Amino acid sequence: MNSILFSHKNRLVYLYVMPAMLVMALIVLWPFVYNVVISFSDMNLTHFKDWKIIGLRNYADVLTDGMFWYFLFKTILWTVLNLIFHVGIGVFLALIINEDIKAKSVFRTLLILPWAVPQYITALTWRGMFNSEYGAVNLLLGHIFGLQIPWLSTEWGAFAACLITNIWLGFPFMMIIALGGLQSIPRSLYEAAEMDGASRWQQFKNITVPLLKPVMIPAITLGVIWTFNNFNVVWLVSNGGEPSDKTHILVSWVYKAGFTYFRMGYAAAFSMIIFAILLVFGWKFIQRTKATENVYS
Repeated sequence: MNSILFSHKNRLVYLYVMPAMLVMALIVLWPFVYNVVISFSDMNLTHFKDWKIIGLRNYADVLTDGMFWYFLFKTILWTVLNLIFHVGIGVFLALIINEDIKAKSVFRTLLILPWAVPQYITALTWRGMFNSEYGAVNLLLGHIFGLQIPWLSTEWGAFAACLITNIWLGFPFMMIIALGGLQSIPRSLYEAAEMDGASRWQQFKNITVPLLKPVMIPAITLGVIWTFNNFNVVWLVSNGGEPSDKTHILVSWVYKAGFTYFRMGYAAAFSMIIFAILLVFGWKFIQRTKATENVYS
């Protein structure tokens, strides 16, 4: 067995893979290990070089901090609402584009543009559009409904602005994934269902949904992780968690705790708790949904 593993051919493969593994170790593994060590230390602005290990105190501080639980609630709400709209809009548009319609490629290209544009450009553009005085959103609402909403100056107004921006950014990904899954479903299944008298809803429920599940569940898992950790949109649209640090989710608060308030040990412990939450979620979600099993088994 060892002779097979370390044959000349395999040694050449390992040689090719080694640079990539070395880079991964330097930019992923080493920072992760360093973050774990820092999470048990008292590193902050006054103990930046002479920090020492203090055990689980940072983890206790995080878990007993009311801000953690408040931002955890807002992060879960943020993630759930985003995923509902991402998946709902994405699958709905995929079902439309999958039909025989004219200019299908044009519509597909236009609908993927929000995802193709760099995220920070979109976030800053939407921030300008949500400006209370001259933003396009309030101008439109005022012209049609006579409304003027203080989007960025109230906690839930800023949260809604971030949510709308991220929905705009996220639905194209789910649409493309769903469209690929729909195109892999044999048309003969729908033809047989029509011959049996199945309605469009019955076809969607009994054919489309089960056969999309192996494609959509991993995409939803990735979507949850990306949305849970979506720093750019929240930070840029709310201008760093304004007003009064109330528009944060967990990951944006970690950044502010570490790089504005210089509580490095606290922020490192905070980030490790976020990592643990997402690790457990991803493992349990895939396990419960059985997304990796063959759909025909």
